[in-house]
Amino acid sequence: MEKEELLRLYNTDLDELLKLSSKYIKNDVEFCSLINARNGKCSQNCKYCAQSSHYCTNIESYPLVELEAVRETAIEAKSHKASRFAIVTSGKTPDESDFETILKMIEEVNKIEGLKSCASIGILNEEQAEKLAKTGLKRFHHNINTSKSYYPEVCTTHSWDDRLNTCRLVKKYGMELCCGVILGMGETAEQRVEMALELAEIQPDSIPINILMPIPETPFENYLNKIDEENVLRTLAIFKIANPNSILRFCGGRMRLSEENQRKALNTCVEGIMVGNYLTTVGKAPEDDIKTVAELGKNIKN
Repeated sequence: MEKEELLRLYNTDLDELLKLSSKYIKNDVEFCSLINARNGKCSQNCKYCAQSSHYCTNIESYPLVELEAVRETAIEAKSHKASRFAIVTSGKTPDESDFETILKMIEEVNKIEGLKSCASIGILNEEQAEKLAKTGLKRFHHNINTSKSYYPEVCTTHSWDDRLNTCRLVKKYGMELCCGVILGMGETAEQRVEMALELAEIQPDSIPINILMPIPETPFENYLNKIDEENVLRTLAIFKIANPNSILRFCGGRMRLSEENQRKALNTCVEGIMVGNYLTTVGKAPEDDIKTVAELGKNIKN
């Protein structure tokens, strides 16, 4: 679909837009979860991020967690109906001293019946992508975060194309790709449409949707008013229309939406949920998500 047509749809009647996007969703909702396996002290200057060493956010920083912590958290995630579990670390790229341990973590997750391994460990080189695939990683997560045209307003220590290259490596080595965005960082409606089309070019299996939760002491700390609930719903619908074969997934910041609008999205354009807490922000209790899915008459995908 062309940019002009998506822009037209973005600005059309909201109910009609959501009705259109609902034609592309299934009745299944996929749950996933994560462990924040290494936190803080990131060298990058992403303006939204509590973990950047460029800002004094006073978060707890810690090195790579123990293997047993990953195993226990993964088992707990499975008990909450998650079918995918991600190992997430801070930093621009996988730390060389930690990389072999991360591979062992992936192997440990793969041993848990009914749980598929995911990882979100930064920008990859070819050797790292190949090793992850050989280890049996099922899915790799790496967001584009925003449109290419807006990226310099979000981060200057690496480029949008650096992120795109990692996405290409993930697909080259046969892993599934989870690639999404953060909404509400000051982008325009047109740039949200650009994101939808850029993702359509990348063709991720999963598109995580984050809504900015402004962090004190970051450059975006006063950005709470950069997007409202209606425009979140409009963006979700456009993303689904442009990416009918990708699973749109609620991730960080969805608590900025009312319960009514979260349910509306699950009925019209969202088919996945990151359950539990996120990296540095609080999510919803998994039991509440399980209840909501049941009340909507949907199935939790195994």
